[in-house]
Amino acid sequence: MSSAASPSVVAVVVTWNRRDLMQESVAAVLAQTHPPIKVVVVDNASDDGTAEVLAQLSEDHRDLLDVVTLGDNTGGAGGFAAGMERAMRFAPDLVWLLDDDTVPTPDAAAGLVRAWVEHDPSGNRPHVLASKVVWTDGRDHPMNTPRRKPGTRRTETTAAEAVGAIPIRSASFVSMMCDARLVRERGFPIADYFLWNDDFEYSTRLIRGGVGLYVPSSVVVHKTRTFGSTDADPGERFFYEVRNKLWLFRRSRSLTAPEKALYTGSTVRRWVRTYRRSTDRATLRTALRRGLRAGVRERPRPNAEVLAGAGWPDRGAGHQPFSLLMSTWAGDEPAQLAAAYASSVDDQTRRPDEVVLVQDGPVPGELAETLAELVRNGAVPTRIVSLPENQGLGPALQAGLMACAHEIVARMDADDISAPERFEKQLPIIEAGADIVGSG
Repeated sequence: MSSAASPSVVAVVVTWNRRDLMQESVAAVLAQTHPPIKVVVVDNASDDGTAEVLAQLSEDHRDLLDVVTLGDNTGGAGGFAAGMERAMRFAPDLVWLLDDDTVPTPDAAAGLVRAWVEHDPSGNRPHVLASKVVWTDGRDHPMNTPRRKPGTRRTETTAAEAVGAIPIRSASFVSMMCDARLVRERGFPIADYFLWNDDFEYSTRLIRGGVGLYVPSSVVVHKTRTFGSTDADPGERFFYEVRNKLWLFRRSRSLTAPEKALYTGSTVRRWVRTYRRSTDRATLRTALRRGLRAGVRERPRPNAEVLAGAGWPDRGAGHQPFSLLMSTWAGDEPAQLAAAYASSVDDQTRRPDEVVLVQDGPVPGELAETLAELVRNGAVPTRIVSLPENQGLGPALQAGLMACAHEIVARMDADDISAPERFEKQLPIIEAGADIVGSG
């Protein structure tokens, strides 16, 4: 990871059957005045010659371009989930997400980075930064515009204005830069949000409790075929809008309770407006019923399950995600904890999908710094569960177990070392039906 004075950026571009636009977009990303250390391009099973173009680009920019090829079209949600997972391997400070029909101006990345560095010198850096999006004729593009943060405090507005920005509550994958520390802490986009609301859920999840900024000095051109918003008649695709919104309001932690009430009201008004403007209301009614039923009865599948069919990352249908649970207390050595973590995450041939690390009561400063470093720089999303008082290993693990996102949980002590193939050998036995698997 680079210094704060020159933060490292990894760009992620997701493409599907836009060969020429994708090539123009990638060229513009590579030509930035604040150049990315790596550009990850996710090819969502294109069949228009994109693969051949990417092969040539990879040859021309061997040290900069990293291509991820998926076997099925997983949409923006799946594409960005896979792309961000790959991007985090390069230990960036910031991850820049762009659609394949987005062409950034040369200073677009620099504008976002500058706002991230200069906002609030005390260290309260923005979690998410969004560019100004214009159409091909220079007009502000009405599609996927960032939502201003409601109820913004004066101090927030002043801090944003100091860097020429505006506080926002959500942003779009058209051009969105994310603090990698928050990505490690809060995970990746939910791949099952296929087609709709994926960027809204993810950006609000990252921003919650922190700062999101709209930065007008960062300009990108969104080369859509027509100039317009997302209010066009969606037809059968309305199913995804309804289902995903219900998932967001009922299951996501991206919004507070008052925010859910606010956005639910605005969503219903938008649905009514869409229905009134539609020329095929019967199709919308069918999609609405299906979406309501799926949104209530179902829940988003784990990314590993969604992306398995697309071959990411070389997972079979039985390859299930798992959590790694660790606990530490004041008596642990920071260096031993760091080594235990590295052996169980960084060095594994099959890494956990998340790490839950329980801090069992107050810890000394050096150990606290090690915990913060693991959250910032971990190769997979890492969360700390802090207990106000030391309760002992049993209660600490119980608290950590409740915080684990996956049904399969691996345990690791803070002073042991895992062999590199530990999980690669253990997980297939669990996936085959065993309840508990030990180690030698």
